[in-house]
Amino acid sequence: MNFLENFELFGNIDQAQNFIQTMSSGRFLFSLVISYTETCEIPGITFAGADKDSIKFTPPADAEYLHYGYCKSIDKIPMTPDGKPTPALLTKTALESASIPHLTINAGSKISPQLPFIETSMTSGKNISIQDAMTDSQVSHAVDYGRIVGRSMASLTDTLVIGESIPGGTTTALAVLRALGFDAKVSSSIPNNPIELKNQIVTSALERIDSDHPYSIIAKIGDPMIPFVAGMLSSASSISKVMLAGGTQMSAVLAFASKIGFNEENTLIGTTSYITHDQSANFKNIVEKIADIPIISVDPGLKNSKHSGLKAFSEGFAKEGVGAGGSIISSMLKTRNNSEKFLELAEIEYHRLFTSL
Repeated sequence: MNFLENFELFGNIDQAQNFIQTMSSGRFLFSLVISYTETCEIPGITFAGADKDSIKFTPPADAEYLHYGYCKSIDKIPMTPDGKPTPALLTKTALESASIPHLTINAGSKISPQLPFIETSMTSGKNISIQDAMTDSQVSHAVDYGRIVGRSMASLTDTLVIGESIPGGTTTALAVLRALGFDAKVSSSIPNNPIELKNQIVTSALERIDSDHPYSIIAKIGDPMIPFVAGMLSSASSISKVMLAGGTQMSAVLAFASKIGFNEENTLIGTTSYITHDQSANFKNIVEKIADIPIISVDPGLKNSKHSGLKAFSEGFAKEGVGAGGSIISSMLKTRNNSEKFLELAEIEYHRLFTSL
């Protein structure tokens, strides 16, 4: 089976096809932006960690696992309470199979990862249900630092792939999209998306908005990852192609980036079919309203896995995260492996992890 048959194209299809042709022969660089919003500490909002106390370790542990194959901040890789693995497993499999280099950027993670990383000195975002996430000057700082990092990284590659790890990020993304005028419905890390809870949080947060200035909106109800990655996109897209690797959060990044400027002709979103087929969200529709860019969606074939922990992704757990979709797309473009081959490699990694515990 040709690997292209595992892709679905949405949005600007001509540009998507053009990207696929040109990216196949170029260099990729993957960047993982780790961050934190205290919004994730609201009970029932996320599954990105075994319990409330361990959630803050999820972003640094994701970064450590990508580098080392194990974590230093915690004993095991990040998992849901019932043992389903972080989507970083998919990202790691993809990057290693295609020898794609990667770097970690700390943009407001509560805990620093135990590895070499780019430090921004940004602080974590506050819980938007009870207070402003950041100050306007912190948002400005995030955008400026994002622009510096984005320009530097884009100069090293043909396609800069940007992923994120921020627990609770779909809720802040929902608030940002709504505040910027989009009737957003967003995905979740759990099949039974806690829509009512998210809507309650977002509604109360939106009441605090007293300015239509984009920086002020992000400061009130966003998280540090959104302005930082938007800054990266704005500068990097003037130099190289940029693939925003993710679902809901990357649509919020795109919405904010449309206010500060970026090059649409060099920008695309790469995600999994689990996001584009999510009936509880309207991801494709939102992206098309924000910008005339392509979405490439990949089916990693995990529904065929013999491991319940991998199959769970196709059943609505996690769906995406840590740049999984974008890194799988990049890997397939570089290696020409299809999803059958990818699944085989992911199962080897899954087996390695869960027999060495």
